[in-house]
Amino acid sequence: MAFAIDPKRALLTGLAISCLAGPARAEPISLTDLEGRNVRLEKPAERVAAIPIPMASIVIAMGQGTERLAGMNQVAKSAVLEGILGKIFPEAAKIPADIAGQNFMPNVEALAATRPDLVIQWGGRGDDIVKPLTNAGLETLLIRYGTEDYARRYITLAARAVGKPQRAATNIAWRERVEADIAGKAKAIAPTARPKVLHIQNALTNLTAAGTGSYEDTSIRLAGGSNVAAELNNIMPVNRERIAVWDPDVILLNGFEQDLTPEFIYKDPILSQTAAARAKRVYKYPLGGYRWDPPNQESPLTWMWLANLLHPEAFSFDLRKEIRGSFKELYAYDPSDADIDGILRLPIHASAAGYDRLRTR
Repeated sequence: MAFAIDPKRALLTGLAISCLAGPARAEPISLTDLEGRNVRLEKPAERVAAIPIPMASIVIAMGQGTERLAGMNQVAKSAVLEGILGKIFPEAAKIPADIAGQNFMPNVEALAATRPDLVIQWGGRGDDIVKPLTNAGLETLLIRYGTEDYARRYITLAARAVGKPQRAATNIAWRERVEADIAGKAKAIAPTARPKVLHIQNALTNLTAAGTGSYEDTSIRLAGGSNVAAELNNIMPVNRERIAVWDPDVILLNGFEQDLTPEFIYKDPILSQTAAARAKRVYKYPLGGYRWDPPNQESPLTWMWLANLLHPEAFSFDLRKEIRGSFKELYAYDPSDADIDGILRLPIHASAAGYDRLRTR
């Protein structure tokens, strides 16, 4: 028995099936940046230009690849090429790094050439570095820097912008877990047992130290240290004589100055007399997917590294294992022992107190 087919109904049925089988239309993304501005994307950004230094590696980590990073700051690119990201993602060497000049002033012509769906720029630093972007019609998301809260918020914004919000949720859950673990153990450390720690923010030109209000101060306190530069406001100049009076038990060297090593302290006529130098407790921050001293996607590794060094009797993180696990999550990469040696800068810490634990395999 034959059945008559209604052509109109058949057409509607075919369209319905086609819609169900076809790719889902991407929903617009509405973001509120750290200046309270609304940023709207019609779909997840496929090309992001990141002017703030930490954002390039965050975009890579949240997207688990370089495909979405259209441009970055030259200082960010130097970290990529000096560190392990250049090995994991060799194609990053070809990503333009001329999108901004001194003081993060955007190079609008270079930015336009990257064809960005989104430009990330610093907020809170004046309109001069923002207006050229908005005047050029570039969708611009502003971030702020300096606290763990800001870090979690801009990691979340980056992940949402590229359509991968769960990546940020995973990262933040890890941060919360490690922070709570360290803070809980650190509560039992008496004030008199907390080593005096100095973070040298800049050394090879003008000496500066990290005081109260800096992210480095937050990390020192979390890991059970006492910041000898707490009297300073954020990052301020210091001289050798002042450091000698502070006489820190531990000195931390920034990860930005490539040529800076513990030898800078050990060979200095004044700084070599500090308790930190005499005890070989001078450490340069590691360099993983980004430099470990500022807030970034790997900050829990920084906290564990620092806690192990400040209080080996209280903390026993297997940092090499932690690096392996986090790098698989962040970059889908399983680092070798040699990779981890490089991240931890083992060659320049040959005589560093407490570093033997980091060599264990």
